[in-house]
Amino acid sequence: MCSAGTAPRRSSLKPLHWSKVTRALQGSLWEELQRHGEPQIAPEFDVSELESLFSATVPKPADSGGKGGGRRKSAGSKNDKVHLIDLRRANNTEIMLTKVKMPLPDMMAAVLAMDESILDADQVENLIKFCPTKEEMELLKVNIRCLIMNGFTITGLHTGDKENLGKCEQYFLELMKVPRVESKMRVFSFKIQFGSQLESGYGFLFETRGSAIGFKLDSLLKLTDTRASNSKMTLMHYLCKVLAAKSPALLDFHLDLVSLEAASKIQLKSLAEEMQAIIKGIEKVKQELLASENDGPVSEVFHKTLKEFISVAETEVASVTNLYSVVGRNADALALYFGEDPARCPFEQVTATLLNFVRLFRKAHEENLKQAELEKKKAEKEAEMEKAKGINLTKKSDT
Repeated sequence: MCSAGTAPRRSSLKPLHWSKVTRALQGSLWEELQRHGEPQIAPEFDVSELESLFSATVPKPADSGGKGGGRRKSAGSKNDKVHLIDLRRANNTEIMLTKVKMPLPDMMAAVLAMDESILDADQVENLIKFCPTKEEMELLKVNIRCLIMNGFTITGLHTGDKENLGKCEQYFLELMKVPRVESKMRVFSFKIQFGSQLESGYGFLFETRGSAIGFKLDSLLKLTDTRASNSKMTLMHYLCKVLAAKSPALLDFHLDLVSLEAASKIQLKSLAEEMQAIIKGIEKVKQELLASENDGPVSEVFHKTLKEFISVAETEVASVTNLYSVVGRNADALALYFGEDPARCPFEQVTATLLNFVRLFRKAHEENLKQAELEKKKAEKEAEMEKAKGINLTKKSDT
């Protein structure tokens, strides 16, 4: 016992290299504690045990739509077709068309109606990939216009019947009937992918999120860096041990953070970039809507369908934009709550650190349980051996 007025000598402990907060930011956990006073709910530590485990006196042990290619003959092929497009380009186009499996007029009707039940996103993307270039359209116009309009003959073939044209040429001619056909196809593709893009990128904004996060984690992760003198446990293990004995309910704090793993996968910067891409896509769609007003009957269905889509899409984008703004403000508030500057410690870093702490904490607790079970079995085995030893001694004394 120490005499009155004499302070007990404390052992030198291994340092925990924690990051201190020098100023409590308004709205942070630390400002809240200063304002209300820290509640006396923390479990008491056995200081002597802590000193024996983490004494610094013992040294720490070591621990393909290409457009090149040859040209087919103008005529004289096996089926006597008129071929004007480069061989490889035409062959690839015809292969693509075999996957669409519908007459060309029906295909174009589906494009202009933007009918997603007939053409899917992949098919539309392929149609876009194989749209005729300006040079190809000019080539077809120069060589075929006179045949279709005036009945002229080239290389001995009368092309008033378009079936005498190659499949690629027929496809290009079908597309050339529609003003700005590639632009319309890109609008159709945007419309198909719009819903799924919003859902995959921003679906989490519509979900209810769980409990608030209340841990300053930068220093807590370092609990695993400080090991006991015997190297069998870290400060994280010791924290779990104390909580298990004093406040076992706190061991399950991760149950209040069920959305944490999903939240840690959210990249706000990427979402902002995707949002801008969607907004730009809507602007291009609106430009095509304006341009198609003067197309005449060929674009009537397209114009009507596109106008309806824009009305719905703009409403959904506005809703998601507002939700994204709310999430951004909440993300900044989360960093501030832990006394961090959102510009230096963004939402992604906060959630990743918290998730890492949860995993390290649970791992340490599970290892404590396994160690306790091993020690229990060892004690039981020793007790049995002592009991057996006592029985043998009794038998010997009887003899």
